[in-house]
Amino acid sequence: QVQLVESGGGLVQAGGSLRLSCAGSGRTFSRYVMGWFRQAPGMEREFVAAISRSGGSRFYSDSVKGRFTISRDNAKSTANLQMNSLKPEDTAVYYCAADSRGVYLSTTFHVNVSHYDYWGQGTQVTVSS
Repeated sequence: QVQLVESGGGLVQAGGSLRLSCAGSGRTFSRYVMGWFRQAPGMEREFVAAISRSGGSRFYSDSVKGRFTISRDNAKSTANLQMNSLKPEDTAVYYCAADSRGVYLSTTFHVNVSHYDYWGQGTQVTVSS
């Protein structure tokens, strides 16, 4: 079992940057595929990015590709989301999530909320125009 805590959200102007961090408890962080999702008011939670256990593979939603970068540091039990060139439509609560069952990163499965076992509490990102 892992507990996840996000940090780094805030208010930023369009075109600005933020770096989100997700801290995991325990010494088994490297066993989890990690993902970032976001949820805007009145909308469903949507996939943003995911990274393999080793950090060697990653993929993104089309809406953030080229602007966001997901990374992880297994020695520190953290997963990060660097967000550049932010737009007002990026405004949402951002969640990190962990999948304990997946061995390999899958562009089919790891876009789905239901594929993740553990979730953080979320951190608010607001981008003003």
